[in-house]
Amino acid sequence: MNPVVLQGVARLSHLGVIKAEGPDAAAFLNGQLTQDFALQGASEARLAALCTAKGRMIASFIGLKPEPDRILLVCSRDILAPTLKRLSMFVLRAKLKLSDASDDFALFGLAGSALTANGIDANAAPGRSVEVGAARVAMLYPADGVPRALWVAPADSEAPQGPVLDLVQWQWSEVRSGVVTLTAPVVEAFVPQMVNYESIGGVNFKKGCYPGQEVVARSQFRGTLKRRTYLVQGDAELAVGQEVFAGSDTDQPVGSVAQSAPSPDGGWSALVSMQIAALDVGDLHVGAPDGVAIRVEPLPYPLLEDI
Repeated sequence: MNPVVLQGVARLSHLGVIKAEGPDAAAFLNGQLTQDFALQGASEARLAALCTAKGRMIASFIGLKPEPDRILLVCSRDILAPTLKRLSMFVLRAKLKLSDASDDFALFGLAGSALTANGIDANAAPGRSVEVGAARVAMLYPADGVPRALWVAPADSEAPQGPVLDLVQWQWSEVRSGVVTLTAPVVEAFVPQMVNYESIGGVNFKKGCYPGQEVVARSQFRGTLKRRTYLVQGDAELAVGQEVFAGSDTDQPVGSVAQSAPSPDGGWSALVSMQIAALDVGDLHVGAPDGVAIRVEPLPYPLLEDI
């Protein structure tokens, strides 16, 4: 992998924004998502998930709180409408308005030298949020050591400075960062721990209740986690939602592809959520027992039990 390809700015047309605005915005989202938005400050960007009552993820977000009464939830466009509809069902008498604000904002991904070119500290830790002119910038997990950031600005603002980075290259960097962004093919496929969200700050275990909270907490504290997400590489296409098989077992899949993208130097990178025991079995294939062979690579962050 050559990180040099990640120098530049990509327009993120595949992402959208849900806006929660009003005096009860933080309290409402606190009661719906896995993250604590009541204590979030403007200098923080937080990962979060919306779950079913059974703890299965319906959506994932990067949450920004530019003002105490305004929260922006960045998510995949293909699940934005049903996610907004579901959240809206629970507003009731809460004093806030939820809306699809995607057209109000321009979203860009910045990688490598593009950060410093736009006055952003490339050494800032993931989860740090800063204001750059009219934009709100969230630091993301790096990809192969290359710093990355999410740029959220009013739609009529000037684009950030830097060479153009192709969207496909950015999506590859998202995979290489090890952080899953939930999309339509895998809605309700995972509890947060299956995509490592408890290890990358996507779950707050000290906050109040939310849908699925009991299941998520029980998975964490009352048993050994049996499934994790791993970074893999294959020589042919790996599609989101495809099943993963291990060894000679041709009947039972051991996991599925959570996110994927073609690699700039050929082949495909993917994040696969699968049984931990499958690592010992080896001989991993995607799509069928004799499908595309995959190789597991180190994650760019430690898992919680390894810290």
